[in-house]
Amino acid sequence: MAKNNLTLGDLSPRDHAFYGLVWAGSTLSARVDQALARRHDLPLSWFEVMLWLQAQPEPVAPSDLGAMTLLSRSQVSRVVDSLQARGLVERIPSPTDARSVRIALTGAGRRAYAEADATRRETLAEVFDDLLDDEDIAALEAVWAKLKARPKE
Repeated sequence: MAKNNLTLGDLSPRDHAFYGLVWAGSTLSARVDQALARRHDLPLSWFEVMLWLQAQPEPVAPSDLGAMTLLSRSQVSRVVDSLQARGLVERIPSPTDARSVRIALTGAGRRAYAEADATRRETLAEVFDDLLDDEDIAALEAVWAKLKARPKE
């Protein structure tokens, strides 16, 4: 069977840029997800929650995790349940509200995150880091900053 050369047709530069962002995000996310699952039995959604937790000096509210990740509130709850079952996070009673909990990485969670992050970096080296110079990274950072600054609807 002959291979078809598919094309997006005559897209405007803005449409092409948008689909480029979609392609890059999907492709890189899938690559990292596969590597994390294969080496650590850790889906990308779990890694994302761990990424935010590892950077916080104090345990965080689940609602704060939901606001920062690309996950819904119920997805965050399921991910936290799964991470807790593996001993990677703990739920800590809130010091200000007896009905609430806060989430924190355990020592094992910090070690698992560090190992998974090394895998993420290795996975992206050839297809991201090695292809982009400091000017490219600065340009991407400027684009992301503009897109993130847009008020949420």
